[in-house]
Amino acid sequence: SENANVNIEIFDATGREIMTLIDNKFQNTGYYTIEFNGENLSSGIYFYKLTAGAFSSIKRMLLIK
Repeated sequence: SENANVNIEIFDATGREIMTLIDNKFQNTGYYTIEFNGENLSSGIYFYKLTAGAFSSIKRMLLIK
C-alpha cells in the first residue's frame, strides 16, 4: 500500500453520478471511516466507486429506508 489521492463517488442504478463523498483528497495509508447520508435518496440499489492512486473498485450497495 502507498499514500494516494482518493475519490469516492456514488452512482444510481443507471450509472448517473449522484454525489462525491471524497474528491481527490490525499490520504496516507491506513483505515478510514466516512459517513454517507442518503436521506435525500430513494430506497434502491446504488454503486460506489473507490479510486486510490492506480487502484479502483466498484461495489454495489442497497439503501433501505
